[in-house]
Amino acid sequence: MIPFVDLKTQYASIKDEVNAAIQHILETCQFTLGSEVAAFEQEFAAYSHAQYGIGVNTGTSALHLSLLAAGVGPGDEVITVPFTFVASVAAIYYTGAKTVFVDIDPKTFTMDVTAIEAAITERTKAIIPVHLYGQTVEMDPLLEIAKRRNLVVIEDACQAHGAEYKGKRAGSMGDMGCFSFYPGKNLGAYGEGGMVTTNNSDYTRTIRMLRDWGAEKKYHHELKGYNYRLEGIQGAVLRVKLKYLEKWTEGRRTAAGYYNQLLADSGVPTPIEMDYARHVYHVYAIRTKNRSQWQDALNAKGIQTGIHYPIPVHLLPAYSDLGYVKGDFPHAESAANEVLSLPMFPELTKAQCEEVCEAIAILAKDEVTT
Repeated sequence: MIPFVDLKTQYASIKDEVNAAIQHILETCQFTLGSEVAAFEQEFAAYSHAQYGIGVNTGTSALHLSLLAAGVGPGDEVITVPFTFVASVAAIYYTGAKTVFVDIDPKTFTMDVTAIEAAITERTKAIIPVHLYGQTVEMDPLLEIAKRRNLVVIEDACQAHGAEYKGKRAGSMGDMGCFSFYPGKNLGAYGEGGMVTTNNSDYTRTIRMLRDWGAEKKYHHELKGYNYRLEGIQGAVLRVKLKYLEKWTEGRRTAAGYYNQLLADSGVPTPIEMDYARHVYHVYAIRTKNRSQWQDALNAKGIQTGIHYPIPVHLLPAYSDLGYVKGDFPHAESAANEVLSLPMFPELTKAQCEEVCEAIAILAKDEVTT
């Protein structure tokens, strides 16, 4: 069996360090926030080329609080893409603002920045570019538009830890960057976790209050806040894992290189790493019009796969009230029907990649001949 993600192998490689870090929390009883979380905030902010880091309980909370810190609320509009995990849109809904979608670039699966200008209205307050699958949005033109139109940019970098655009790290280019440390992410907690990165001290102060019931001093609540605090154990675990993130990223990039080489002559569309990007391959997604058959055939051979994401957000029943219909965003809809995520984790071996690609090559050949 080739798993889609292999967290057990990763844990085995750092078991002693992780166990010691958890034991330290148990002994000091700093279960919520505390010194380990504070140290991780500083270390991850530095890793992401940002001045400040604010640890929260999920990536969704990071997005929610970033929007609130930016003053987004009822009557405002926020531009993002429909081809993303639902949390990108849920966070906008939580503020009372309205989501306005633009389509994706079919080459990268990220925001088509040429569509932004036409989506802006007098009510637009912010843009959320989603750095999907581990590759950043083309940020220079997006940032130019945002500056010219006085819009806040909140990077959804929940799948892009360490990804780069022209040498700039994800989470350092917009007004704020939002990360998830869900266990399967490139940098994953042993539970839930998230982070906001920013260079803005005012946003930092506001988000720190909002995550802890709107208070800087216990029982002195200046804002209507939330219980979005990062747990001490997760901060301790993430500090250990952050030391290995670059090594693990190179492992992912090596595996992606194997896939690219082995599938080069298969006719199967593979991910495109843009010349401005350092892709960190949270997901390695190919495309096929026969996805369900391919997924079943690969599973029968002991190869696990995933789908990120089968339904674009504008076609989900939960968000039908936004008023969009099938056909509004053809590139997002096409991707949602065709993407198939292959096994991807830092410890993936060349032999495993060869086994996966051999099975895919057979499927692609059969597709051509039938």
